[in-house]
Formats: sequence, C-alpha cells, structure tokens
Amino acid sequence: MYHLLKGLHAHLTRKDEYSVVIIGLDNVSVLILNSFFQGTSADEPCASGGEDGELKNGPITTVAAELCSLKTMLERIKTMYNATPGMPPDKIGPTVGQNIGKISLPSTTLSFFDLGGQRDIRSIWPRYYDECHAVAFVLDACDQARLNETWEVFDEVLNSPRLLNLPLLLLANKQDAPTCLSVQEIRESFDAWHRARTDDDLDATEEGSPSRDEMSGTADPESQDKKRRAAERMASLDVMGVSALEGDGVREAVNWLYIRVQNARPLGD
Repeated sequence: MYHLLKGLHAHLTRKDEYSVVIIGLDNVSVLILNSFFQGTSADEPCASGGEDGELKNGPITTVAAELCSLKTMLERIKTMYNATPGMPPDKIGPTVGQNIGKISLPSTTLSFFDLGGQRDIRSIWPRYYDECHAVAFVLDACDQARLNETWEVFDEVLNSPRLLNLPLLLLANKQDAPTCLSVQEIRESFDAWHRARTDDDLDATEEGSPSRDEMSGTADPESQDKKRRAAERMASLDVMGVSALEGDGVREAVNWLYIRVQNARPLGD
C-alpha cells in the first residue's frame, strides 16, 4: 500500500519541464532571467549544462550577444523566483561555459540556459532550437544606434525554419530608462526596417541584380513559403516591455512563456 500511495503521490506531483531559448545583442541585461528565479524552492538550484551543449530535460536557453549581459538577466530571474537571491549586478562577470537555472511553476518546470553570445558564439544558437519550446528575443530599447544590427539578427531568428512553429516573444528591455523606446516604437522600428529591406530587394531585382534571396539560395518555392509564414508570424508578433534592472514586466514575460510552452511541440520532441 505504501508503494502504491508513493507512486500516486509522485504521479500527482510530477511536473513537466519545458525549454525556452532567450537571445539578444550585447548590452541587453540578463537581469530578466535573474528575475524569473526568485520564489523557486531552495532545493532546486541552478543546474549546469552538459559538456556536449545539449539541453537537459528541456531547459530554457538564454543567449545574448555579450556574456555579461546574459548572466545579469539570469541572476535577476533567480532573485525574483528563487528563495536564494541571485548575484547582484555589480558582482556579475562574463559567463564562462553554460550558466543554467530553473524555476518551478504550477505543474511546470522552466529551465534557463545562459550560453553567452558574442558574435562568434551566435553560430551555436541554432543547435538549441530543435530542443526548445519557445524563444524570447531581448533587445536594448535604449540603444537606438544598434537597432539595425539588432533587426538583422532578429530577422534571422524570425525566419529560422526550426522556429516557425514555436512561440516567439520580443522583449524591449530597459523600460525603466527615460530614453528608452516604448513597445509601440520598437514595433514600428522593426516594421520600418523590414519594409526598407524589402524595398531594397525589389529595387535590386528591377535593376537586374540578384535579390537577397537569390544570393542566399533561398528563392525556391519552399523557401518562399517559409518566408510567407515568417511574415505572418511578424504580423502577430508579441512585444513586451521589461526592465531587467527593476524587474518590471518580468513576471508577465514568464507568464507568457508558461502559457505558450504547454501548447508548443510535445515534450520529448
């Protein structure tokens, strides 16, 4: 009877584990991830990544263009969701290897991977796409000088065939700063950038030059269908404002992920 009751208890208290990849450019504060972790039980410490770089049991992956930015986000999540607070911002240094953490939510465990993400590390991001259940792209809403670079990177993510059927959330960070762009301004900026790039391609085609798709070898019907789906995704893209430093909007972002990962690809895929 004891073993029967023990098995029933284990079944009733079992939690599914989901993964989310969080990516972005440098100067994007990793304080967001940090915020996610305050409140998780103390017996659920941050895990460490496998040497092969694989996601263990469906972790949420945090990737950004600068190692230090990612780690700040992860530490912020720990402070918000775990009993043990994360590292204070002034003590945070660049990530070496993989920095991983988990949070416990009703019936669900979310795991986060801080991989680091300098320019030469971004090439490994796609290795994690096949095992994740959602993606959050974090941008610095105060760094207008780098918005074009941000949109170039984001557009690659948006058009990745591996992610077309997964939830994608765009987070405009540093909403606590008076000089930051609002959520509406961020959306308008990306729309304007995308229109300008499309116009450039049309102009090049009219002049007899190969389009961006032709140069990259993606002008076939299948690729065009993927671009159509990506365009549909862009139209329905959710953009949320957050402050990793203050924690504003972080819980709303976690709730967004929590709801949508459960309707993403089946566990184990």
